[in-house]
Amino acid sequence: MFQSQQRKKRILFGLSDLVLTAVAFEFAYRFRRGLPLPQEFFLLPEVKMLLLGSSLLAWVGAGYWLKIYSRLDAPRIRAILRDSARQVGYGALALFVFIVFGLRLTYQISRPFLAIFILTSWLLLVGFRIAARNLVPLLSKEFGIKRYILVVGLAARAKRLGRTLEEYYEDGIRIVGFLAPPDTVQAPACIELGREYPVLPLENLRAMLAQHVIDEIHFAVESDQLLSLEEIFLWCDEEGVCSRIAVDLFPYVNSDPTLERIGNTPLLTFSAAPHDEVRLLAKRVIDIVVSVLAMVFLSPLFAITAALIKFTSPGPVIFLQTRCGLNGRTFTLYKFRSMVEDAEHRLHEVATLNPKEIVTKIPNDPRLTPVGKWLRRFSIDEIPQLVNVLRGDMSLVGPRPAIPSEVWQYQRWQRRRLRMRPGLTCLWAVQGRDNVKFESWMRLDLQYIDNWSLGLDARIILRTIPQVLSGRAS
Repeated sequence: MFQSQQRKKRILFGLSDLVLTAVAFEFAYRFRRGLPLPQEFFLLPEVKMLLLGSSLLAWVGAGYWLKIYSRLDAPRIRAILRDSARQVGYGALALFVFIVFGLRLTYQISRPFLAIFILTSWLLLVGFRIAARNLVPLLSKEFGIKRYILVVGLAARAKRLGRTLEEYYEDGIRIVGFLAPPDTVQAPACIELGREYPVLPLENLRAMLAQHVIDEIHFAVESDQLLSLEEIFLWCDEEGVCSRIAVDLFPYVNSDPTLERIGNTPLLTFSAAPHDEVRLLAKRVIDIVVSVLAMVFLSPLFAITAALIKFTSPGPVIFLQTRCGLNGRTFTLYKFRSMVEDAEHRLHEVATLNPKEIVTKIPNDPRLTPVGKWLRRFSIDEIPQLVNVLRGDMSLVGPRPAIPSEVWQYQRWQRRRLRMRPGLTCLWAVQGRDNVKFESWMRLDLQYIDNWSLGLDARIILRTIPQVLSGRAS
C-alpha cells in the first residue's frame, strides 16, 4: 500500500480509538453512578472533561507510540488481543500519573469507575479491530474508490512492480495493462503475473487515456531509458496525470529514497539514517530540556563526586578524551575521572587483559581507583556528558561515541553507526554493555538507527534507568 494510504489508515484508526475511548469513558461513568454503593460518585464538569481529554490523549498516544495502528490489519486475533492490552495498559499508566501528579484532587477518583473504564475500553477496541479486520477489505472492495494504473516497461523491474501492485488488489489497485517503452524490438501480446494484462505500444497512451479511466502511470524502465521518455513525462504533467517512477535503480541499497529540492533542482536522496528534520529537531529540543533539568537535579551528586575524586586520588576531577561524533566529527568528551592519573600511558601494561575486539573493556581494570569502581558500576562517571548533550556533541540516546583509533579499525558496514549523533545510552546499554560482543554491539546500533523514533528513545531511557540504579548498566 502507498505510504499516503497507510498514513490515512493510521489516522482513521486513531479517530476510531478516540470515539471508542470516549464511549467507554461515558459508559463507565454512567454505570458507576448507577451502582448501589455506599459512596456516591460524581465528577465536576471541568474535572470530567480533563479526565476524558487526558484519557483520549493517553490511549491514542499509546497506540501511536507502540505503532499499533501500523499493524491493525494483522490476521491473528492473538496479536490484536496483545496489542490492545498493551495500548490500554500504557494509556492507563499515563492516566494514573496525570491523576496523581496533574489533577491533585482533594478526593480520590472512584476505583470501580477506573476499572470499568479500562476494561470496557479494551473490550471495545478488541471488538472493533476484530470486526475491522474483515470489514475493511470488504468495504474497500464494494465501496472503495478503485485506482487504475498503467505500467510502462516490460522487463524484470516492471514485472516486479506489477506483482507488488497485485498484492493490494483488495485495496482497490487495478493494473490496466503494460506499455512497451520506445525501441522495444518485439513486445509480447500480454504479460502474465497473478492475472493476465495486455501489452500496448507507448504510442497508444493518449488513446488509452481517452477510452479508459487511468489514475496513474508507473514507469518501471531501465535508467538509460528515462531520457527517451521525457516527452511522455511532460505530457503527463500537462494533462495532470499522476506519474510515478520506480527508483529501485540500486536494488541492494537499503537506504530510504526521498525527494528533496534545492532551488529549482529536485534531488533524489538516499539516506541510511533518520532524515526527518522535524522529528530530529524534536529530539534535539528534548536533549536540551532534559540535560538542563538533569544537571540541576544531579548537581548535589556532581559536587559530592567531584570532592571524592579530588580527595582520594591525585589528578584532575574531569577526564577529557577525543571521541568521534556525528558523521565522524571529533569532539572532547567529559567524564568523571575513574582511573589513576596516567591510565592512558599505562594501557600497554594491561592490554593483554582486554577480552574485547577493537574496543578496550577490561574487567576489574587495575588502573581503576577505589572510588572509580563505584562510579563505573552506577555510571556516575558519565554524568558530565550531559554537558556534551547540551552542547550538541551528543544526544541522550544514540550509539556510544567511539575513540578515533577504534573507528579506523571499523569494517565498512560498521561505519554507518557514525551517521547518527552519539548518545549516553542505546540498545546495547539495556543489555549490559560489557556483556555484549563487539559485532552484536555494532548491529544493535544499526538496528536502533534503522528503527529510530522518539518513542524508541523514550523506551530505551525507561529501560536504562533501572539498569543504572541497580548497577547492571556497566
